[in-house]
Amino acid sequence: MSNMHGKQISENVEEYLETIYKKSLKNNMAKTTEISKDLKIAPSSVTQMLKKLEEDGYVTYYQYKGVELTDKGYKIAKEIVRKHRLIEMFLYETLKLDMEDIHDQACAMEHSLSDEAERKLCQLLEYPNQCPDDHNIIPICDLNIPSCYECSKVHSIDEIPKRIEKLTSLGNMQPNQKGRIKFIRGNNDRIKKLLDMGITLETEITLLQTAPLNQPLKVLIENKQIELEKDLSYDIFVEIE
Repeated sequence: MSNMHGKQISENVEEYLETIYKKSLKNNMAKTTEISKDLKIAPSSVTQMLKKLEEDGYVTYYQYKGVELTDKGYKIAKEIVRKHRLIEMFLYETLKLDMEDIHDQACAMEHSLSDEAERKLCQLLEYPNQCPDDHNIIPICDLNIPSCYECSKVHSIDEIPKRIEKLTSLGNMQPNQKGRIKFIRGNNDRIKKLLDMGITLETEITLLQTAPLNQPLKVLIENKQIELEKDLSYDIFVEIE
């Protein structure tokens, strides 16, 4: 059981929210059958739990359709997913554990990792953007700072207010979507590389064209069109307009 956002939340609830988060990234809604399959729990039991989560304000449940996270549920789920993927990076890159062992280990550790330990772990790993096993994106933290460099200068997490806006990585945007850059992730070298390309805070950016595999994306920065490495697109976070 962890103590997130000032309230005790059971590991069971966190597992449900985490699963819903992963399943609803593309369509904003997760189906009961998908949750049942992932958690290896009977559909009837899943439905009962989803109704309980709705009563607690974590999800909105639509009978015969599925479930979506509320803002309250989304924040908790995103934080659990972030901790899980950072732990996977640590186990694989730092401790050199075998790839097939890191997922279960991360599942066991994610619920007890404190927010401050998570921040220090992210700094130790130099602010990674993808986990090693399936290359899924590591969500950003909810600290209201413009870049990871600012985080490194702060002594305690208690000194940093929480971010209110819901940000989206450039790599997860749809063609012709635009927004304003609110956060840039990465170590100093990575941030400098983006700044040299004209990618700065509060700049308007538009995704013009996605690309297959690891091909560069085409984006519009103010009135200038550039090609951007796909990996870097997951370090640029915008508030969609």
